[in-house]
Amino acid sequence: MEKLFKLKENGTNVKTEIIAGITTFLAMAYILAVNPSILGGIEGATPGAIFSATAISAAIATLCMAFFANYPVALASGMGLNAFFAFTVCGVMGYSYSVALTAILVEGIIFMVMSLFNFREALVNQIPKNLKFGITAGIGLFITIIALINAGVVVNNDSTLVSIGSFSSPQFCLALVGLLVIGVFHHYKVPGAILLGIIVTWILGMLAEVCGWYVVDPANGVYSTIPSFSGLSFDAPAFFNFDFASVAKNISGFAVVVFTFLFTDIFDTVGTLIGVAEKGNLLNEKGELPNAKGALMADAVGTVVGACLGTSTVTSYVESSAGVSAGGRTGLSSVVTAILFLLALVLSPIFLAIPSFATTPAMVFVGLLMFSAVKNMDFDSDIADTLGGFAAVAFMPLTYSISNGIMFGMLTWVILKVCTGKIKDVKPVMWISTALFVLYFVLKFMGIMG
Repeated sequence: MEKLFKLKENGTNVKTEIIAGITTFLAMAYILAVNPSILGGIEGATPGAIFSATAISAAIATLCMAFFANYPVALASGMGLNAFFAFTVCGVMGYSYSVALTAILVEGIIFMVMSLFNFREALVNQIPKNLKFGITAGIGLFITIIALINAGVVVNNDSTLVSIGSFSSPQFCLALVGLLVIGVFHHYKVPGAILLGIIVTWILGMLAEVCGWYVVDPANGVYSTIPSFSGLSFDAPAFFNFDFASVAKNISGFAVVVFTFLFTDIFDTVGTLIGVAEKGNLLNEKGELPNAKGALMADAVGTVVGACLGTSTVTSYVESSAGVSAGGRTGLSSVVTAILFLLALVLSPIFLAIPSFATTPAMVFVGLLMFSAVKNMDFDSDIADTLGGFAAVAFMPLTYSISNGIMFGMLTWVILKVCTGKIKDVKPVMWISTALFVLYFVLKFMGIMG
């Protein structure tokens, strides 16, 4: 273990890495339930096959991250990207499941080429420091609002957009109790505080269900917190379900789909890696991410594997920050997470019974830890650094998108550098990124992209 993952060099040990790997898995296990519900309704796909594809592709991609880069970052089918796959590409745009999978395959291959030629690595390493800290803080707020929405603490309001949920809701109350539990554990430096918080909240949820306070209502997305092993089955993934013949008949439309997947995944992945790495002190003294090429290649391989198995784009998960906050520093924690994804194939009732309100306390606490990066931002010097970093912080949670936060943060930074006579500070990779953003805006304005 020491020789393979350099545990001592990274200030960690086997026990800590195992706890971190379990914590990351529990924080992102919801994808095993959510992805089949989103993609399983597409003609040609089944929930069982999507479940298997999601688990297997996540395990393979996360193992690649462990051995290519030795980072505590897990990967799985990306949220948002799966919705675009199902509701826009296969819904509004009318493409078949096979054509959409072909787009994912092409995107993954392009990512591999970009990783080999170091464009994505340069993007990770050449983003200005203030933007990096802003991205980390923005992701902290982003995952906080996701978690609070999942637990019903934050709800929709037609007048104010968002509002506070029902105080009588068990999900609301138990999520907040779980957050306090983690806070107490953290104060007393209890090992695995975040993981224990998830487990304690889950147990309280089961007690609430037994007592009749938590009422199961699958029609409204309220599922039992108690595992059920009845009706266990395994559906094989849809291997190599591609349709190149249909693609050849509509190259231009297909190219738009590929570009949308490509654009979103590039900047979601970059933002996630920067945020998780900064939180885990994995960046070097120059603010660069060592082994970035290996990490990005793992992401690309995961996307190709996911396409071959029948699921949407596989990407790095911001929930990995939960494991990093629990002490994960090496690929060993990723190996643990990958093993749990494989175990989920036969122990799915246990993993799928963990409710979202049980992982909410973990994600909110991680959001707090990540938002602390804002204290490292410099607000008193260059206006491009100041406003660019703030734009990244603000746009991520308020537009519900990591890539939007990065886009507006970078555009603000580049435009202000040009307007303040500091154009020489803009490195080539930032110009390329700006060109991609401009193209994205043009396509959105023309209504070509959703």
